[in-house]
Amino acid sequence: MSVAAHPRLAVRAAILHQARVLMVNAYPDRMSDLWCLPGGGVEPAQSLHDNLVREVAEETGLSIRIGALFLVNEFHDPTRGFHQIELHFRATPDGPTDLSLKDPEGVVNRARWVTQDDLRRLRHKPDALADAIWSPGGAHYDRLETIVL
Repeated sequence: MSVAAHPRLAVRAAILHQARVLMVNAYPDRMSDLWCLPGGGVEPAQSLHDNLVREVAEETGLSIRIGALFLVNEFHDPTRGFHQIELHFRATPDGPTDLSLKDPEGVVNRARWVTQDDLRRLRHKPDALADAIWSPGGAHYDRLETIVL
C-alpha cells in the first residue's frame, strides 16, 4: 500500500432550491448507486469559493452563490492509501436551475433534486449529510469514513 504524502482537499456545494438539494452520482458508467453533492478537488492558487464555483459549473452547468461552511468530512481508502478532506458549503442557484451534465472528466452521470426525506432514503455520503444540510448553526465535523462504492 502506498500512502499519499498529503490528504487531497475538495469542496462540495449543497445547492438549496425550493426545499430541495441537488445530488449527483459521480461514478463512471453508473458503477455505483452512491450519491454526493457536486464539487471536486481544489486547484492550487485558487480560493475555495473559486474552485467550488468552477466545479459546480463543470459538473452541472449551474451558476451558484456560496454561503456558509456547514460540514467538514474526511474519508479514506486504506487499500490505496487515499485520504480526502471535504469542505461542504451551502449554496443557492444564481440563475436558471436547468441542469447540463457535461462533466469534462466524464464522472458525473446523473443529478437530481431531493428533499431531506428523499435524501435520507437515498444511498449517499457522507453519512452526516442529511442532518447537517438543514441544521442551523456552525459547521459539523464528520469523522473519517472508509470509501464505499
